[in-house]
Amino acid sequence: MQTFFFFCLFCTNFATKFGKDILTTGMILKKISIINYKNIQSATLELSSKMNCFIGHNGEGKTNFLDAVYYLSFCRSAGNPIDSQVILHGQEFFMLEGVYENEAGDDELVYCGMKRGAKKHFKRNKKEYKRLSEHIGLIPLILVSPSDTIMIEGGSEERRRLMDVVISQYDHAYIEALNRYNKALQQRNSLLKMEEEPDPTLMQIWEEQMAAEGELIYQKRKIFVEELIPVFQDIYQRISEDKEKVSLNYISHCQRGPLLEVIQRDRLKDRAVGYSLHGVHRDDLEMLLGGYPMKREGSQGQNKTFVLALKLAQFNFLKRTNSQTTPLLLLDDIFDKLDARRVEQIVKLVAGEGFGQIFITDTNRAHLDQILQHGDFDYHLFHVEQGQISVVRHPTDNS
Repeated sequence: MQTFFFFCLFCTNFATKFGKDILTTGMILKKISIINYKNIQSATLELSSKMNCFIGHNGEGKTNFLDAVYYLSFCRSAGNPIDSQVILHGQEFFMLEGVYENEAGDDELVYCGMKRGAKKHFKRNKKEYKRLSEHIGLIPLILVSPSDTIMIEGGSEERRRLMDVVISQYDHAYIEALNRYNKALQQRNSLLKMEEEPDPTLMQIWEEQMAAEGELIYQKRKIFVEELIPVFQDIYQRISEDKEKVSLNYISHCQRGPLLEVIQRDRLKDRAVGYSLHGVHRDDLEMLLGGYPMKREGSQGQNKTFVLALKLAQFNFLKRTNSQTTPLLLLDDIFDKLDARRVEQIVKLVAGEGFGQIFITDTNRAHLDQILQHGDFDYHLFHVEQGQISVVRHPTDNS
């Protein structure tokens, strides 16, 4: 894929309108230590403030490294919500520790550790969080990976998660409202499953809380989607060179009237099935190509372009809303199944100064060599094999 050559041409001097007007630096990951995380038994790496490239065959641990970086931002794995399952097979604990530099130039130490059968401990500067939600947003991050196409191919919960992950990074009131809504939903569902008729007063209490929190969640999602759409469309058009038109359509039961009335309207149906059929837990984000469902119309390349444009638009959104802090950008095998022209356009978008610290993986050393040998920017290059991560070259090397 010779178009990787374009990456090096733009890495130092191309900043698009999606980043050049906001050059505020964010948290920079200077050093990371990993013990017994997935297939990585032990690794301690000094990292570049600009570009960190990881080369290796599929299944060797490149994605696992990115997932460790993701964990330090979100207090969970990107691909597995069960913490005990990220512990290396045969080991009794895992540990992650990141040393970040904040905008003031001071170090921030973020630590997470967990033993099998015990709860995990998450600390900032050696002080443990009382609630993990307090940490979300400290280190804003966008991960782009091949699995993102599940947002198109999967169910509505994947698309709600897309909205939740971004909004939660800049709005703690949203996280709290979401937690309260989910608690009320769980309690109402428990009442609906009862064999005897549930207490109507108790049912009313949980429905009122669902409606109050749900209306708040809806408004925040609505604003987010409205602001995201034009940036997303602009990025997609640049990547596709204006060959296709895409759009998003937010769908919610809140659009049918006051949410409390919508929830209570079908209480008998809810009793029959044993769970709540209406509420913001059923929201969806319709993804369209040329006015038709992306799931039905899109090719592999179009699907990948769609989710990549969506993620880069989220990056821009976070940058404008999260105290104008530049998020970390994690790019996992993003160039596969894309034609040369789209690769060129993507490179132009992500390689500018406005994108801050980048972590990128690829299976082909020659591709990354083309980027790094012709670029005039700070970078670190690593090789990953069977969970072992070794330094290939730093910019201070003479080789």
